[in-house]
Amino acid sequence: MAAAIETSRLTPAAPKTLDRYRTVTAFVSGAAPAALIVIVLTLLQQAAPAISNYGLAFLVRSVWNPVTLDFGALPYIYGTVVTSAFAIIIALPVGLSVALLLAEQGAQGIRGAIGTGIELLAAIPSVVYGIWALFVVAPFSLRYLETPITERLGFIGFLSGPPRQYSFFTASLVLAIMILPTLAAVSRDVIRAVPRGLRESSTALGATWWETTWRVILPTARAGIFGATVLALGRALGETIAVTMVIGNRDEIPPSVFSPGYTLASKIANEFSEATGNLYPAALIELGLVLILVTLTVNLVALLLVRSTQARMAA
Repeated sequence: MAAAIETSRLTPAAPKTLDRYRTVTAFVSGAAPAALIVIVLTLLQQAAPAISNYGLAFLVRSVWNPVTLDFGALPYIYGTVVTSAFAIIIALPVGLSVALLLAEQGAQGIRGAIGTGIELLAAIPSVVYGIWALFVVAPFSLRYLETPITERLGFIGFLSGPPRQYSFFTASLVLAIMILPTLAAVSRDVIRAVPRGLRESSTALGATWWETTWRVILPTARAGIFGATVLALGRALGETIAVTMVIGNRDEIPPSVFSPGYTLASKIANEFSEATGNLYPAALIELGLVLILVTLTVNLVALLLVRSTQARMAA
């Protein structure tokens, strides 16, 4: 009897507590998109002089002259897309191989050490990657990668020479190393989530490990791996300091990936502290707005592709 009385006293308070919890969680959940909207609106406000002065032509112009106040974003959009694309091309097979290795059973000590080492790469500051790239990656790339490639495949336009120590290719190598932890860790978790019964059924039918991996595990985990690739691409698009230190910082659209250039983020970081007047800083802020729009567009397209892939798999 006493227990029933206590229950009746506590029951009316439960809906109130639940409502408060829902209110708090809804507020916290809405904070992230609200912050994104505030950031975009702030950039729009600060970049308004450049937007009104150059219009959409800002996106397709290749000139950047602070003296004549003539600005265009095309070389930096090109550099951002090229370095990020090459970084994904380099990092994806390595990240998937590491993820498949870590997702398998057995030799947990070795696999644990490799997994910990890969994840610790994410804790290294960007400027440290940049310093390491200056003294290790750039000279190695010039001697053992860029020079042999241009000598043997220089007839291909985007692989033509002369090779340079600081270039799009060097920046892509650094970005590939920086995004490897994200790509490998998320892909590993996705591959581990594949039902064990699928592996065992494939093996029972006589498939080898490679056939099981290629025809069963990877197709099943395809949507998750694609999501991991998009997360890694998002970091590559916005990386600043390490890229600035090794990309060469030249205002042009080069014909070769072994030539120096700029990205949107590195251009802003290099020149914002010395920008004066009204149009010059507004143009740099508009570059930041373009970078956000490029990142949002890539993520939106990726989200639609993931959903369509999941829908086809469910069907």
